[in-house]
Amino acid sequence: MNRGSQVNVLPLTPVVKWLIIVNVSIWLVFQVIVEGFLKIPITSSLSLVPAHVIFEYRIWELVTYMFLHSMQVTHILFNMLMLWFFGAELEQRWGGKYFLFFYLFTGFGAAILYCLGMGAYAAATGSQLGVMIPVVGASGALFGLMLAQGILFGERVIYFFMLFPMKMRYFVMIMGGVQIATMMTTSVSGSEVAYLAHIGGIASGYVALLILSKWKNYESFKKSKKKGRNLRLVVDNEKPQKSDNGPRYWN
Repeated sequence: MNRGSQVNVLPLTPVVKWLIIVNVSIWLVFQVIVEGFLKIPITSSLSLVPAHVIFEYRIWELVTYMFLHSMQVTHILFNMLMLWFFGAELEQRWGGKYFLFFYLFTGFGAAILYCLGMGAYAAATGSQLGVMIPVVGASGALFGLMLAQGILFGERVIYFFMLFPMKMRYFVMIMGGVQIATMMTTSVSGSEVAYLAHIGGIASGYVALLILSKWKNYESFKKSKKKGRNLRLVVDNEKPQKSDNGPRYWN
């Protein structure tokens, strides 16, 4: 086989694998079978509805929504592919603990900013429509992962639409700009896509990167401090010292 024709396949890292398994299992068992065929409502109590969070304090929706998807198979298929594409390398770089924190934090942050934005829109316009529309999907967290890719691997060249070579940082800028422009030109009820949640995921991703940096620095400091406690002080007094500097110490 010609080595030049080989394609590097991204690994399916442990946390990414389990996130995909959990998302697909919830979609198949609860949404397709329980809700779709048995007609037992599930999504209505677990999807993100800003009015539920703001007025009824159903704060679990800030997390549960990211594990639900629409009944269209393309929605969950695309999101899981993006989770694998953006997430596997980040998990390899950070480790599973840091990666899972980043993923959940960005999804949670996207939900918070979406609720705040829709609440502000309702207060400014008097329309309650925005706070009553349910949101599902992992897209907020995925846009956070995309931002991390753009910052950490900004010089990497990818192929936009499988055709146009582009550095990762510019791809992220374009995608972020598209979300903002589309949100500004689309009414609250005019789209099935929660663009504000995507923007919230990008903003939360930046905050999460700052937190991760501080967290990893703190843990490195603790490890070095613990290592320092195990160092032994050795005094070389076997030979008389000719200088006035006293005995020699090293650790």
